[in-house]
Amino acid sequence: MAKEKNPRRAAENEAIATARMLRTSTQKLNLVAEMIRGMPVDRALNALVLSKRRIANDVRKTLQSAIANAENNHGLDVDELVVAEAYVGKNLILKRGRPRARGRFGRIEKPFSQLTIKVRQIEEQA
Repeated sequence: MAKEKNPRRAAENEAIATARMLRTSTQKLNLVAEMIRGMPVDRALNALVLSKRRIANDVRKTLQSAIANAENNHGLDVDELVVAEAYVGKNLILKRGRPRARGRFGRIEKPFSQLTIKVRQIEEQA
């Protein structure tokens, strides 16, 4: 019986980079990830540099890591790379609290997220 490839692994024309323990909520991080999905990598980098969101800098670093992985580990052409996937997942949550009225305790949750960016090389059509 032939062994199937893991669908989570990258194909021959793809490269992946993951950032874990990003100190922001998944909802805020997904807004930035949604902004760059499907873009060519040079346009995506420009959009992240010009973004006013604080987490955009960490997303830019992760995208640059994916580009470097594509170039060095897979031998792909940087000019033909596109952000194929950018998805966000939950990570741990710091639980903190604050005393409230009448002896109660107000719970404060400080979430962490993780980001996975997959870039894919596409051949330009003439």
